[in-house]
Amino acid sequence: MKHLLSLCIITLLFTAPTQAAPADTNQLRDQGMAVIQQFFTALKGELRTGLKSGGPPQAIQVCRVEAPAIAQRVGEQSGWQVGRTSERLRNPSNAPDAWEAKVLADFAAQAKAGAKPGKLVYSEVVTTAQGQRVFRLMKGIPMGGMCMACHGPSPSRAVREQLQRLYPQDQATGYRSGRLRGAFTLQKVLD
Repeated sequence: MKHLLSLCIITLLFTAPTQAAPADTNQLRDQGMAVIQQFFTALKGELRTGLKSGGPPQAIQVCRVEAPAIAQRVGEQSGWQVGRTSERLRNPSNAPDAWEAKVLADFAAQAKAGAKPGKLVYSEVVTTAQGQRVFRLMKGIPMGGMCMACHGPSPSRAVREQLQRLYPQDQATGYRSGRLRGAFTLQKVLD
């Protein structure tokens, strides 16, 4: 009887369905924040170069062409999907999905209640409709600095003309310094 019980336990151990190991969300969050910093640093450098070479209209062109290229390069190097999104879009291809829209709305409520936009961070492991586990992370983007020239309340005529040429449906101006501009958004497939 003792051997039969042992055999049953061993059989259960080896035939029980295996579940994926739980993700270390703290480690993933730290990795994601490092990826965001890498992306932001590279984009900021390109924007500074654009501002020096052609002013804010050139910076808009840099954001249009270089930002997606930088996001792709950083993503390929890190294994993360990297992007930016906002409730008020400039580039329609950055439109939030349902999960991102919910997080953006929560960030907006927190910012309205006094939270600093650059401190807003949210992450979780979600399961896709296909059963795949994905770690998702968003970090608020505060308005300020060199971004004011193209996203602030009073863009120059040259900026307005460039926006009309490149983004005729632009909704991303009128921001005040210190406000929530949007968010960095990252994804990493876990299994």
